[in-house]
Amino acid sequence: MWQPNGGLSTNLLKLTTLPDMLNKPIAITLGDPAGIGPEIIAKAFMGAPELTRGCFVVGDLATLRRAIHWVSPDQIPMMVAQIESPQDALGVPPGCLPVLQVGSPIALVQMGALSAQAGKLAAESVVLAAGMALRGEIAAVVTAPLNKAALSLAGEPHSNFPGHTEMLQALAAKHAGVNVAQMPVRMMLANDELRVVLVSIHVSLRDSITAVTFERVLETLRITHVALTKVLGRPPRIGVAGLNPHAGEGGLFGREEIDIILPAIEAARQLGMLVQGPFAPDTVFMRARSKGHALGEFDVVVAMYHDQGLIPVKYLGVEKGVNVTLGLPLVRTSPDHGTAFDIAGTGLADASSLVEAIRMARQMCEQNIS
Repeated sequence: MWQPNGGLSTNLLKLTTLPDMLNKPIAITLGDPAGIGPEIIAKAFMGAPELTRGCFVVGDLATLRRAIHWVSPDQIPMMVAQIESPQDALGVPPGCLPVLQVGSPIALVQMGALSAQAGKLAAESVVLAAGMALRGEIAAVVTAPLNKAALSLAGEPHSNFPGHTEMLQALAAKHAGVNVAQMPVRMMLANDELRVVLVSIHVSLRDSITAVTFERVLETLRITHVALTKVLGRPPRIGVAGLNPHAGEGGLFGREEIDIILPAIEAARQLGMLVQGPFAPDTVFMRARSKGHALGEFDVVVAMYHDQGLIPVKYLGVEKGVNVTLGLPLVRTSPDHGTAFDIAGTGLADASSLVEAIRMARQMCEQNIS
């Protein structure tokens, strides 16, 4: 059962169900409590009450109560409802923020400061939410931003992972009883105008070049094809970015396009995928960009490394960007920004990207996508 904030009797509150929403709740992880995660969560629940109904936060009660005070200092604070199980979130009345406490309550952390305590709470929130998703107790996981340096300070096992994607991959692989290599995942960044899937994620630029192999490019194309076929209801039109300037210019600026990327594209075509490229990285994103009702030439671009793909998506508007992990046996989305320690605790953080991440998670659940 849920327990309302402030000691208000449950007899005064009419519990409601959500017959027109998902049958299972959506978990939103706290993110780093020293960052803007708690604030954007509070703003999302306050500003998008219909969208967030049936959602709950995996995190810390006191941290969320403090965030609510920051974002609405002159208003009656939103009620925080402590729940004991995910299903309880479906019965929490409108105007409440349901929270599943992670472990024992902790002392409030200093805002904008790196700490092992903050990193540990952020990581444990993800572990708990992922476990519920893998067991089928919730419909999806939406992750608020964590700080990679704080994650490192948290110690093992959390420090073994550079970010959410790798952590979720390892948890899913363990749950399935396979090694991590047998649970390939890819990061997709999306907004209203552009979708990008990455061949490599959180590695150095030097290592990202080494990661461009025939097998990895083909695997990225396969994961992208399977996931977006479910999203679009048809095979996606995939454009592939080259690794080198001008996509190698016929071998003048590098042979990766000739020796690796093009053979992977041809193999994907033989498997029935609609793939074109490799194209010059400085133009392929413009060709894929949709504007209003005018669709781009491609539904998605496969980029060879992290910044190659993320810069164009974020340039079009971080506030609308959503991070989606493809290939997991669960639905996971996230806002397309970090912890923003410089403004944490001010109430100035923009919740738009988190709202879009929740919206996309709902859409993916409705389409049964993972």
